[in-house]
Amino acid sequence: MKRIAAAFLTLLSMALPAAAQEYYDVGVDLPAYPEMEPVPESPVYYAPAVDSNYFYYDGLYWDYANDGWYSSPWYNGPWSYVDPVYVPTYILWVPIAYYHRPPHYFNAWNRNHAPHWAEHWGGDWQRRHNQVYSGRRNANASVARAPLPHYQRQYTRDNYPRAVAQQAFIHGQHSSYQPRESITRQQYQNRGMATGSIQRAAPPQQAAGAAGAAQGGHAGGGNPIAR
Repeated sequence: MKRIAAAFLTLLSMALPAAAQEYYDVGVDLPAYPEMEPVPESPVYYAPAVDSNYFYYDGLYWDYANDGWYSSPWYNGPWSYVDPVYVPTYILWVPIAYYHRPPHYFNAWNRNHAPHWAEHWGGDWQRRHNQVYSGRRNANASVARAPLPHYQRQYTRDNYPRAVAQQAFIHGQHSSYQPRESITRQQYQNRGMATGSIQRAAPPQQAAGAAGAAQGGHAGGGNPIAR
């Protein structure tokens, strides 16, 4: 049965859209599932004990590294680069105080406020970001926090599923969360992750032999993962 499940996931990894993606190592290699706490008055979580600019929002972990935003549905990656234009507003609104490794240019700004992204990325970024998210964000609106993926707690550094197809398979066994953000839905689709219903198939431990997905190209600041 284990061989059948592994063979199924190997075929799945070749067929899913994840095969067109490129994934990055952003220096996050946690020994175990991190404890997350909510950022006050925000739908975003942060990790008090993680030495990184590390957050969780709407079904994705987010990390700000090397002047770029990266996201992953699993706590240790692999990570996808996200163009700043498409980074959700709620992530960008997190105050500097919750960044554990803030870049030097954050020092000029009030740590109790969000970074001045328009000052850093320029007016063209601001215009394009507003086109994507205009009219859909209200600083005073209450947005429910997405449930944390506690099923990942059983996976430590020693048994962490590195293959994207294997991660998608395990996610489908445990989560029925439907993301609200288009960028999250797109990432789920690219990685072959189902939303809205829990899939019933072979147990996750039978997926240990799954192969990883092939990588695409992108000029982000992280280190591409060789497959």
